[in-house]
Amino acid sequence: MSTATTFSEDRVATTQCTRCVLTDEDIPDFQVDEAGVCSTCIGFAERWGRHLKTRESREAKLEEAIRMVKEAGRDSRYDCVIGISGGVDSTYLAWKINQLGLRPIAVHFDNGWNSELAVQNIQSLTSKLKIDLMTFVVDWPEFRDLQRAYFRASVVDIEVPTDHGIYGTLFQTAVRHNVRYVLGGNNIATEGFMPNGWHYQKCDHINLLDIHRKFGTQPLKTYPLFDCRMKKSVAKRGVELLEILDLIEYSREEAVSVISGELNWRDYGVKHGESTFTKFYQGFVLPRKFGIDKRKAHLSTLIGTGELTREGALEILAKPVYSPSELRVEREYVLKKLGFTDAEFDTIMATPPRPHRDYETEGSLFYEHRWLLPARPIWEKTRDLLGLRRRPRPNHFEIR
Repeated sequence: MSTATTFSEDRVATTQCTRCVLTDEDIPDFQVDEAGVCSTCIGFAERWGRHLKTRESREAKLEEAIRMVKEAGRDSRYDCVIGISGGVDSTYLAWKINQLGLRPIAVHFDNGWNSELAVQNIQSLTSKLKIDLMTFVVDWPEFRDLQRAYFRASVVDIEVPTDHGIYGTLFQTAVRHNVRYVLGGNNIATEGFMPNGWHYQKCDHINLLDIHRKFGTQPLKTYPLFDCRMKKSVAKRGVELLEILDLIEYSREEAVSVISGELNWRDYGVKHGESTFTKFYQGFVLPRKFGIDKRKAHLSTLIGTGELTREGALEILAKPVYSPSELRVEREYVLKKLGFTDAEFDTIMATPPRPHRDYETEGSLFYEHRWLLPARPIWEKTRDLLGLRRRPRPNHFEIR
């Protein structure tokens, strides 16, 4: 078997994929073939190959999608809803649909962690494209309590409170304005490479509520929960999510060039740098507590699509996300904003990770049979004693 070998800090030999930048330190069930290519790479290559073969059909689907959006919204002020974060994908999506003649209402979920540059990029985008912007400013005490709960729950996807809130806000806006289509910026070209266990279903409100029930202290009165009532309302009104970027020839390099030139968009230096929290979460919390460097997934995607060489990706990974002085400042800021002392945060970081399925999920016993709720405390105690675990049911709104 031909594999590349590197050494970690404690000089333990590590098997590394010869195509992407993943190693057996990144994934517990890491496997490579005879050529040293990992199973995650192989899976992505198959999906990317199928994606490339559907070019003509995607063009036809795009034309049909634009026709449907315009037709459904011909008598309304807006014909679609889009999310705006200030990042590359959402900014390019806004520019693209503007070119296609759509009339969106842009939604921004302000969770209190926007970088100053993100605010500037959003203002520049909406001003130049003359797009109406609706900003949902989250109730900070509520949202901080929810984020603190996710830290204490010790689950890997601490971004769920933000991502769930974004989807809740998008679909609530669509229902409120009687808009049929929500246009999303998720895409295989820049986000299609994600190892199992590195994230969780963003719209599982049962998991979110159970984590908050166990570790939160404040009621969620204004948080835009994407719950059963909202999901039923979305289904009843026929609101659909269309991932437009998967229907075009999408390249991150070209997208950056376009939005920089057309919209005066300025780069953050790292993916998702528009959020101070996301940068700290991906640049410090994930690597230190969970052994996950999410840059490897993002860079491996670009390797798989041919936008970046493996050598180029390794050069990027060799550079730390933070300098020691910058990390000290960022850590102090994040902990103070979240209300954690150094000792509390150190304890959280030292607590062993727990899978999301340790908590209630959509499809679990008490979600399907609400009349059993009074017996939940007894069941939870018995489950923990016996070491039983639940399997989550696939979510219809799962995000890659």
